[in-house]
Amino acid sequence: MIVTAHDIATRFIGVREVPGARDNHHILAMLKLDGAWPEHDEVPWCSAFVNYVAWLLRLPRSKSLRARSWLEVGRPVSKGHVGFDVVILKRGGGDQPGPEVIDAPGHVGFYGGETPGKVAILGGNQQNQVSVQLYDESRILGIRALWEE
Repeated sequence: MIVTAHDIATRFIGVREVPGARDNHHILAMLKLDGAWPEHDEVPWCSAFVNYVAWLLRLPRSKSLRARSWLEVGRPVSKGHVGFDVVILKRGGGDQPGPEVIDAPGHVGFYGGETPGKVAILGGNQQNQVSVQLYDESRILGIRALWEE
């Protein structure tokens, strides 16, 4: 039986930031795996979550807290599959640069399926927790496979 990144990521559903002066130590561990600066869990941590799950499975990692850094990891695929694929999204609305710009706002998580016009993302820092959320397909910058088939 192959345990996928998506399988491992589901075990973290419900892990959430702690508001105020206290912090969730699980999130801090994820953040500090690849960056020394975060002192609190109330910072963007979606890439830290994906890096942590990839680290647990010895998969390729971006080793960056920037969501768009995942555009340079793995191999590009045109359609996502539940398992080892990550989806990189534009963050928010407005005029955002395309996938050629790594140093810009973004969001990353594990591919969790599709509905018409939407993509399901299993990720961290989604409403301040690990959860599954639907995003407009128009926000997709890229889909990357972390596993060679």
